[in-house]
Amino acid sequence: MKTKFKMTKNFKNNLITYGMVIGAYVVIQILSGTGNISSLMKGMLVPLCTYTILAVSLNLTVGILGELSLGHAGFMCVGAFTSAFFSKCMGIVAPDMPGAIRFFIAILIGAVTAGLFGILIGIPVLRLKGDYLAIVTLAFGEIIKNLVNILNVGLDENGLHISFTSAMDVKMSENGTFIIKGAQGITGTPNDSTFTIGIILLLITLFIVLNLINSRTGRAIMAIRDNTIAAESVGINITKYKLMAFSISAALAGVAGVLYAHNLSTLTAQPKNFGYNMSIMILVFVVLGGIGSIRGSMIAAVILTLLPELLRGLKDYRMLIYAIVLIVMMLFNWAPKCIEWRERFITKIKSGKKKKEVS
Repeated sequence: MKTKFKMTKNFKNNLITYGMVIGAYVVIQILSGTGNISSLMKGMLVPLCTYTILAVSLNLTVGILGELSLGHAGFMCVGAFTSAFFSKCMGIVAPDMPGAIRFFIAILIGAVTAGLFGILIGIPVLRLKGDYLAIVTLAFGEIIKNLVNILNVGLDENGLHISFTSAMDVKMSENGTFIIKGAQGITGTPNDSTFTIGIILLLITLFIVLNLINSRTGRAIMAIRDNTIAAESVGINITKYKLMAFSISAALAGVAGVLYAHNLSTLTAQPKNFGYNMSIMILVFVVLGGIGSIRGSMIAAVILTLLPELLRGLKDYRMLIYAIVLIVMMLFNWAPKCIEWRERFITKIKSGKKKKEVS
């Protein structure tokens, strides 16, 4: 007796999402092999993967859990600096360690540390809602960035030496090496990040998030988002599921931080890369792509990351066009008339497919 396998709607959607990522990777590899990609575009490939992972992970908190968080840059900073610290130390202590193993351990360290910070921050913070939660998580990101900027760590034969005042107060031998030097950050991190690794990490992120959404746990999280009182009345542990979604989102942001850190020769905690502007930019990816839409977040992250670079030749008009694109995308996603038009368009396509199947 033959059993017929029937794909569910969620499974088909997940396959399309994975297919988009794999298809984009194949196309870029083909174009790169034929020499049709500029050096600027090649330099943007790893950041594209980084920002896409950040957008997908934040959508887990904002779109699926329904909580507004502006501390994602802080979790990214934690993952970036802990992983870069490990890689720099291993380069001194164990220079013969294979780069692939070192980078794999660095990814685990960045994810676990960021996830732990997510738990520690989430326990007191997730009792808040709306603007209050956004302000507290934003403050967390700024605290992390400022702590890194005053942290000085040196390594010598006697071990680690730490100071929160100045590099002069790090008492180590002449043979010692600075790992973190205050606002100068970490210099000499191994350049282990590649586009292929970025795509693999993005696929893993998508696998974790999409499977979580479609699982029993994901349905519980969305029930909390829709109606907290009703979810609690049927026995759902609100604190447990909120903390789970928040910490997983933070861990994935830490993975993005590892990818980001190992693509730079010098890692510094500046406002442009780990400040509130970064958190807001990631939130913009989520909002413009559609809150709760994983695929939309990915597309928005790619478009809004590439657009300023592609328009660089227009000089003074570059940011004007960027702003116009933001407004158009926002209207297309959220204006009532546009939503109504999109629904009619989708209904027509579905009705056309049904007529073809009947005929």
